[in-house]
Amino acid sequence: MKYVDEFRDGEVAQGLARVIAAEVRPDRRYNFMEFCGGHTHAISRYGVPDMLPPNVRMIHGPGCPVCVLPIGRIDLAIKLALENGVILCTYADTVRIPASDSLSLMKAKARGGDIRMVYAVTDALKIARDNPGKDVVFFAIGFETTTPPTAVAIKLADAEQLKNFSVLCCHVLTPSAIMNILESPEVRELGTVPLDGFIGPAHVSTVIGSRPYEFFAEEYRKPVVIAGFEPLDVMQAIRMLVRQVNEGRAMVENEFTRAVTPEGNAKAQNLVSEVFELRRSFEWRGLGEVPYSALRIRDRYAEFDAERRFSLEYRPVPDNKACECGAILRGVKKPTDCKIFGTVCTPENPMGSCMVSSEGACAAHYTYGRHKDMETT
Repeated sequence: MKYVDEFRDGEVAQGLARVIAAEVRPDRRYNFMEFCGGHTHAISRYGVPDMLPPNVRMIHGPGCPVCVLPIGRIDLAIKLALENGVILCTYADTVRIPASDSLSLMKAKARGGDIRMVYAVTDALKIARDNPGKDVVFFAIGFETTTPPTAVAIKLADAEQLKNFSVLCCHVLTPSAIMNILESPEVRELGTVPLDGFIGPAHVSTVIGSRPYEFFAEEYRKPVVIAGFEPLDVMQAIRMLVRQVNEGRAMVENEFTRAVTPEGNAKAQNLVSEVFELRRSFEWRGLGEVPYSALRIRDRYAEFDAERRFSLEYRPVPDNKACECGAILRGVKKPTDCKIFGTVCTPENPMGSCMVSSEGACAAHYTYGRHKDMETT
């Protein structure tokens, strides 16, 4: 298959691995964070760590949209379904995220909540059209990639005067999370890890472009290389980061030139800007309250804001004490550092959000057997 198989060629990967090994300095360590959950999945699936020198370490970041949802946000969605009697529409992975009182959206559905899994927000619009006597709420999650379709849906609902449709908006922003990892006061409590550079997200960058990362390169002297999701994309990005570190550079470089431009998708950006505005603060699982890191629906479209329509009040809820998801999302710990990983907590019985989505660090490690190497990583 053109442009897929070419980026999974084992011989080319071995060649890249030899180049990286030759360029890595034996007297130093290289700590690179892949922010995006898609990269975490690819790194585990294709065994990228096995091809790297031992002093090149990949650290998982908070780039999985399911993983970073705090318990309190899931509780709001459950309340809408069980107490307000809405038809709640959401993506499949979201229904399995553990919430308060041993609940999840899946368990709330078993209790009688009308919770429906959809492939796209347009499915939720159709459900609203087909059920004019019921309130339909779309539980909107994700980074900058999934935000434009939600904006389109709100504009369509406004144009059609679809009064029974609204959105529980939990869209979050990539740059704010990166900044939080680098400088938040919570590091005193959770610890931190030295970072020499970032592999920038692929899909997010097709929307926002490469320019928003220039701040991190300049202000924090951390190189960023935007990479595609295939194993050779990741290997090449690691090679580019190693070179920047060796040369003392801190720049934004774009490995994923076949999809990402400096400017990004202006039409998508304008849509998002028209419908959404910044929240002053938003809680992330593992990161705590992060200023200006999420979006809310503008007053112009307030009638489609489920938080306002149903007078929802957000309450933070602490994570399961046995779960290390918060520290894993910060890169402070590996999945294998968690005492319940692979025993009590499995993809079939997730205790934390990192084990729910296939893009979560714990699920990726478990699915592709990375936990078997826990003594050697």
